[in-house]
Amino acid sequence: MVGTGPGSIEHLSPRALKALQEADVIAGYKTYIELIAPIVEGKEIISTGMTREVERCRAAIQRARGGQKVALVSSGDPGVYGMAGLALEILHRENLFDQVEVEIIPGITSATAAAALLGAPLMHDFVVMSLSDLLTPWEVIEKRLALAAQGDFVVVLYNPASHKRTSQIRRARELLLQHKKASTPVGIVRKAYRDGEEVVITDLEHMLDHPLDMFSIVIIGNNQTQRMGNFLVTPRGYAL
Repeated sequence: MVGTGPGSIEHLSPRALKALQEADVIAGYKTYIELIAPIVEGKEIISTGMTREVERCRAAIQRARGGQKVALVSSGDPGVYGMAGLALEILHRENLFDQVEVEIIPGITSATAAAALLGAPLMHDFVVMSLSDLLTPWEVIEKRLALAAQGDFVVVLYNPASHKRTSQIRRARELLLQHKKASTPVGIVRKAYRDGEEVVITDLEHMLDHPLDMFSIVIIGNNQTQRMGNFLVTPRGYAL
């Protein structure tokens, strides 16, 4: 399993690059394969669309059982909303660990990529959540988000909205406003380190004034987070 980072080839780790170059087969979501196309040219590609993750993992495992070197690609980090968990579940359920050698190669996940573009908003305790309720019931997401807000964590939201899913981010904002000030700083990063990158600093009151989609990461500060110049900073607490 290979994490390819936020999208640009220059943010691949040397180990990830080596694994992709050495692989016989590259498996992944078609959009993520396109981002690394120059590296994997000429290799066998197993490319599927969204919601076909199980099919993709099974195909990759089948090739690996046949003796081929397979790179199962995830954007960001394979262990953070990526393919690592699903692939390991399949291997465990089908008793295949003795037939397939597994290596998980980390990558820069979207939360830290977005944070770097915003400054240093994750310097203190934070929570990472996805607002997609495709695999997790919305009631569970609501409960977790409410507790994160109550605990005054910095909150990082993956998958804040899509064309069909627009109510969740509005409800999330309502829950956050029960425990956070409307003036709480918010950073929105879309397509971090890819073509079309957008970085916005706003606040909780106005965050829905900006476009949000599946390419967006939203970082909501805690009660210490401040705007410093063009950056967001959550102080760690050092004496200055």
